[in-house]
Amino acid sequence: MRNQPDLAAVGTLLRHVLELLDGDVAAVYEEQGMAGYRPRFSPVVRALVAEGPLSVRDLAEAIGVTHSAASQTAAQMARAGLVVHTPDPLDARRRLVGLTAEARSLLPRIEAEWEATAAAMAELDAELSMPLGALLAEVAQAVGRRPFRERVAAARRTE
Repeated sequence: MRNQPDLAAVGTLLRHVLELLDGDVAAVYEEQGMAGYRPRFSPVVRALVAEGPLSVRDLAEAIGVTHSAASQTAAQMARAGLVVHTPDPLDARRRLVGLTAEARSLLPRIEAEWEATAAAMAELDAELSMPLGALLAEVAQAVGRRPFRERVAAARRTE
């Protein structure tokens, strides 16, 4: 008999699902000759293609993550040679994140894999009771309305 996941351990389950999905997408990138390219880079690439160079704050807003997460991803991408940080010509205090020539040369493969990944996600969603992306967006909105720490604190007070 297979071990069943502890449904109350939501954080562990979320990390496991993310590892399964991202691990397989990363394997596809590796098979396509892009071993240093990570799935978390694609939203950044797509935002920078659409908007041009962005500050980390604007990048975070564009891809829907925290400033810290966008900064960490941009730093990883810089180490991989995919983005550069340059001074903002309008505000010397800010730095802009922009794609390198190397990243631009990978765009056809990145876009093809993004489309294939989206199609695979649509197939997976068809097997679920509701689309995973919609559920996660709903969770993010609910936690945005009332942070989880408040919910935990309220549950402790009622015990």
